[in-house]
Amino acid sequence: MATKTAGRVDRRSGIALWRQIADQIRQAIGTGEFVERLPPETVLATRFRVNRHTVRGAISALVQEGVLRAEQGRGTFIERKRKLAYPIGVRTRFSEGLQGQTRDRRGVLLGHAVEAAPRAAGALGLAEAAAVVRLETLAEADGRPVSRATSFFDAVRFAGIAARYAESGSVTTALKSYGVSDYFRMSTSISARHAADQDLADLKLAPGAIVLVTAYVNVDPEGRPVQFSETRFAADLVELTVS
Repeated sequence: MATKTAGRVDRRSGIALWRQIADQIRQAIGTGEFVERLPPETVLATRFRVNRHTVRGAISALVQEGVLRAEQGRGTFIERKRKLAYPIGVRTRFSEGLQGQTRDRRGVLLGHAVEAAPRAAGALGLAEAAAVVRLETLAEADGRPVSRATSFFDAVRFAGIAARYAESGSVTTALKSYGVSDYFRMSTSISARHAADQDLADLKLAPGAIVLVTAYVNVDPEGRPVQFSETRFAADLVELTVS
């Protein structure tokens, strides 16, 4: 039996009411409480103790995000889209992970810089003051943005990696050009949060959307760290599978 999602909002939390309602509607869809369509706006307004305008804002955000579909005169329906299954294992690769689920996959370089980033340097086994290359990238599948990543590399060992990534659209190919024939996932942590403004824009999500976040370190065959990254996935488009 589906568990009913509590219809409560916290007016003192600092989080917009429409966002809280959108999150609870999303949760109710996930638990199976809402199966095919949403209750009328008046019912939701009573449930959350807000006006219909606030409910309408939450629904509008979920429609923009692709979670719901509004049909004039008929109501608001749940959009059942097949999620992409993205496997996380010892050899995690974007293109290989989505092979068989999508036709075209590519990476796009959005920006880059050489900078000091103590946390990233530490993850890469470098001194805190060591320079690292930061790549801001977007991964697309069949023309849809799937994930947004911030990645760091040793600025000495991988000098010029931004240009090599921009040319190939692949971290694997870029690393091979430096003699790193293979690499392996040493550690991964997974969490979820509301998407930041830049991620909303790049992933084409509605305000309030949830992203799944993976923070990880990849190492070469000798065990030397080669990449530290944080990747954000659209939660309503991708599910992460850990092996």
